[in-house]
Amino acid sequence: MAKTETKILFILFLVFLLESLGSAQKNIIEEENLSEFEGFDDIYDEDEDELFELWKHGRGNKVLVNVDSFGAAGDGTSDDTKAFEDAWKQACSKRRSVFLVPPGRTYLVNATKFNGPCDNGLIIQVEGTIVAPSEPENWDPKSTKAWLVFNNLTGVTFQGNGIIDGSGSKWWAASCKKNKSNPCKSAPRALTIDSSSGIRVKGLTFQNSQQMHFVISRSDSVRVTGVKISSPGDSPNTDGIHISESTNIVLQDCKIGTGDDCVSIVNASSNIKMKKIYCGPGHGISIGSLGKDDSIGIVNRVVLDTAFLKGTTNGLRIKTWQGGSGYVRTVRFQNVQMEDVSNPIIIDQFYCDSQKPCQNQTSAVEISEVLYRNVTGTTKSQKAMKFACSDTVPCSHITLDNVNLEARDGTAEVYCNSATGIIAGYVHPEAECLNSNDKKIEEHNVHDEL
Repeated sequence: MAKTETKILFILFLVFLLESLGSAQKNIIEEENLSEFEGFDDIYDEDEDELFELWKHGRGNKVLVNVDSFGAAGDGTSDDTKAFEDAWKQACSKRRSVFLVPPGRTYLVNATKFNGPCDNGLIIQVEGTIVAPSEPENWDPKSTKAWLVFNNLTGVTFQGNGIIDGSGSKWWAASCKKNKSNPCKSAPRALTIDSSSGIRVKGLTFQNSQQMHFVISRSDSVRVTGVKISSPGDSPNTDGIHISESTNIVLQDCKIGTGDDCVSIVNASSNIKMKKIYCGPGHGISIGSLGKDDSIGIVNRVVLDTAFLKGTTNGLRIKTWQGGSGYVRTVRFQNVQMEDVSNPIIIDQFYCDSQKPCQNQTSAVEISEVLYRNVTGTTKSQKAMKFACSDTVPCSHITLDNVNLEARDGTAEVYCNSATGIIAGYVHPEAECLNSNDKKIEEHNVHDEL
C-alpha cells in the first residue's frame, strides 16, 4: 500500500513539473515575442457610439449639403462630377457639415480629388450609389491610378449604407494577368484616403473596383468598421483594403471577397490591428509584398485577432522580394479559422509576381517575431505551413502555439528553409523543422502570384 501511494505521489509530482515547465515555456514565448505589444490593444478602446448614423437619427445641428442641390442628376448616366465638386467646396468650408449622397439614386462620377483641410466635424454620408465610368479609354491619363481621392483631412467620418462601384469589368479584361499578350498597366483605385488623420469609415460597401478597392495611404489613426468589399475571385489586383505608409489603423467587422489580397499591408506601416475579419474569395491576409526593385520595406506591430478565411489561395502570408532590405517584426495572428485554404500559413522571401523569372539575390527583408496562435482549419495544399526564408537573412523567432491544420486530401506537411522558432501547445502537422532548422532545396523562381 505504501509503495502504491509513493508511486501516485511521484506521478502527481511529474504532472506538476511538466505543467510548470509548459507554463514557463509559454511565459518565455510571451516575453520574447509579445513584449512589444504591451498597451497596444488599449489604444483602440474607443466608444463607437460616437459614430452615430445621421440618416436614421436626423441631422441635429449639422449643416446638410446634398449633392442633388448642386445639380446632380443621380440617374447613373449623366456626369455628376461637377455637382460633387461644388457640394464638396461648400461642405468642406462650413463647420459641422454633412456631405450627403442621397439613397435610391446612382451618381456617375469621374476621377476626382476632394482636398482638405476642412472645417471641424465633417461627415460624408453615402446612402446612394457612386459609380465610375466603365470605359478605360475615357479616363484622363493623369488620373489612371485613382478614382475618388480624399486628401489632407482631419477628424472626418465616412459612413452610410451606400455603395461605391468601380465598374471594373473592362479594366480586368484588359489586364496582363487576364491576357498575357497585353502590356501590364495600372488601373484606378476606387477610394483613397491620403495624408489624413483621425478618420472613421463605417458601413460602406465597395464593389467591382478597377484595381484596389480601398487604400489608406500616408495616414494616421484610421478606424474602419462594418465595411463590405466584393469583386469576382478572378478579378486581377483587386485588393480589398490596402495599407501603405500608415500608422494606428484598425479594421474591424469587415467582410471582404476579392480577386487579390483581402488585406495587404506594405512599407512604412505600423500599429495595425485587424479584428473579426471575414476573407474569401481572395489571396488571404498579407504583409507585403515588400522589397521589390531592391527597395527598403518595413512593417512593424501587426495584430490579426479573430478571422475566418474560406476558399482563399493563401491564408496568413508574409511576402518579400529577393534583393530588398528592411524588416517585418512583431506580428501576431491569433484565433483564425480556415476552410479549404491553400497555403494556410506562408512566409515567402522569394516572392516573384513577374512574367519573367526573378534573379537570385542574397539580400532580403528580415522577418522575425511572428506568432501564430489558435489557428485551425483545413488546407487544400499539401504544405499546410511553409517558411521559405533566405539563407543569408533567415527568419527567426517564429512561434507556433496551438495550430491544427488538416488536409482534405492526403497528408499535410510543413516546409522550412532557414527558419527557426518555438513550438508550443498542440501543433499539427508537426513542425520540428523550425526547431532543427532543416533545409530542403527547392526551385524558388516558381513562387509567383497565385
